Amino acid sequence: MFTLNSKGSLFSIDQPVVMGIINATPDSFYGGSRAATTEAALKKADTMIQEGAFILDIGGQSTRPDSEIMDVQEELNRVIPVIEAVKKTFPSTLISVDTYYPEVAASAVAAGADIVNDISGGRYFKEMLSTVAELKVPYICMHNSGNLETMHQKLPYENITDALLEYFIERIDACQQAGILDIIIDPGFSFGKIPEDNFALIKNLNALQILQKPLLLGVSRKSTIYKTLGITPEESLNGTTVLHTMGLMNKAHILRVHDVKEAMQAITLYRKVYN
Repeated sequence: MFTLNSKGSLFSIDQPVVMGIINATPDSFYGGSRAATTEAALKKADTMIQEGAFILDIGGQSTRPDSEIMDVQEELNRVIPVIEAVKKTFPSTLISVDTYYPEVAASAVAAGADIVNDISGGRYFKEMLSTVAELKVPYICMHNSGNLETMHQKLPYENITDALLEYFIERIDACQQAGILDIIIDPGFSFGKIPEDNFALIKNLNALQILQKPLLLGVSRKSTIYKTLGITPEESLNGTTVLHTMGLMNKAHILRVHDVKEAMQAITLYRKVYN
């Protein structure tokens, strides 16, 4: 069991939980995650909460390959009204903000966000880790060997598991040195990794338990699934569920998903078998 502290409030992860994705952006790779208006985001949030989402992950910038890098103000304009509205309507639901900008992280937490989810692992902007430490919220640190411009450039890994462990040992230390108390790790499925490395990541996910941190798995409808199967993102729910099940068997604690109901079903059946 992991107990995390967000601004003085404690929440526990004693069984696998689901994080639902809400994208306040028109260009995320999967149309089903997009919420073009605050009203649409509230409707999506309501559905996800009813289906069992423990956390809602709200982002205003697509990080799909070839997406346009958005400036701080544009991202703020997209995410802050959504976070404020969701927190006001669903005050007991945890909200994470998906951003690599320190300024967005600070404004989002002030607006009601409880967690900062950073694909850069604090490497794009040096102020991010100190900002999160001052905010006193949990931090999701993702594996990403690239920079802002090369995050999707495929890099060769002799051993992806060793690379992940080396990266997270260094990043966890950097987070702790900055004063961040609660760290969640995300192995960065598909970010700068070829399909073979992604599948090896799933197969050996349990090795990351040595880090003694909650483990987030974000595989939902990603290209490794639909390109391997020769289908579209819209057709990749079944493949996503297969990888979710494998991730659960290898001790994933948080599933970051587009489809909450199906992920919750996978967790229910997993627990029936293993608990």
